[in-house]
Amino acid sequence: MLVIRPIAMSDYEALHRCAVESGHGFTSLPVNEVLLKNRIQHSENSFAKASVNEPGDEGYLMVGVDSVTGEVAGTTGIEAAVGWDVPFYSYHISTIVHSSRRLNVKNIVKLLTFGNNYTGCSEICTLFLRPQFRGGLNGRLLSKCRLLMLAEHPERFSRTIFAEMRGVSNADGHSPFWQWLQQHFFSIDFTMADYLTGTGKKGFIADLMPKLPIYVNLLSPEAQAVIGKVHENTKPALRLLEQEGFVCRNYIDIFDGGPTVECDRDHIESVRLSQCYSVEIADHTSCRDYLLTNTEFQCFRATAAKAAVNVENQSVIIAPDVAQALLVTTGDRVRILAC
Repeated sequence: MLVIRPIAMSDYEALHRCAVESGHGFTSLPVNEVLLKNRIQHSENSFAKASVNEPGDEGYLMVGVDSVTGEVAGTTGIEAAVGWDVPFYSYHISTIVHSSRRLNVKNIVKLLTFGNNYTGCSEICTLFLRPQFRGGLNGRLLSKCRLLMLAEHPERFSRTIFAEMRGVSNADGHSPFWQWLQQHFFSIDFTMADYLTGTGKKGFIADLMPKLPIYVNLLSPEAQAVIGKVHENTKPALRLLEQEGFVCRNYIDIFDGGPTVECDRDHIESVRLSQCYSVEIADHTSCRDYLLTNTEFQCFRATAAKAAVNVENQSVIIAPDVAQALLVTTGDRVRILAC
């Protein structure tokens, strides 16, 4: 059984392993001891805040742990509000028309405009599941547990929830989109730019990034081809979010051109459909799978398991090992979502 819980400093080695395995282009998991430990510490401090009435600089990082072996299978997180302490940049794709009635010429062109439009919004991020754990409901649990957290604790998050999807790059960290920017505006390669961003050193972006809009048709064909496209390993995560109602509103990542998708918090499918039920603990014969979380925050837990739901009395029967994983007893409340 995979159990999601808040990360702890004792998970550093496991998080470092995830950072190494995630490869190039995974900005939120740079292979840097200081940054990873600072991120864990920040998450511990954020979870420890007992009373939060509006999103601030909190960052919540969690790990999925095999309940039998104790091995960390992956990580997932939410940033409560981006852009306040460190600028958050993106490109917006817009359309303009150049036309001349006298010459009977009309050209429709796309522009990339540099900006900070997601400042103050909540970001679901840092989703990585190690290859040997991919299968069953593990990926779905690691992604959707964040949405169930949003549903249970909406006051901690903004109305707009977004996710940056990893763009196209090869095994060597080569990004066609960044190569064009590097050639014309920067003197560092994609892996270095990605690393500096992950370590919070974003000053070079504002210093060197072109301030005026960029005509897309001036980019190389290779760069144009990957705008709004995702890395092959990111396609399953994108499909899950699209099923939740997330859409791309023409914002892309400034490094690899990957799409940014967003959704109003209350319109997210899992937020709308998940429900709270009272716990009954007993063995049962139900074959229906559910994602389940407790209603705690500091001691947040989530898992996927069989459960028997009684809609009439608003209760759910879960097995003793599931109750133990969720840190709940009879009469406690859990939030559930049918798989």
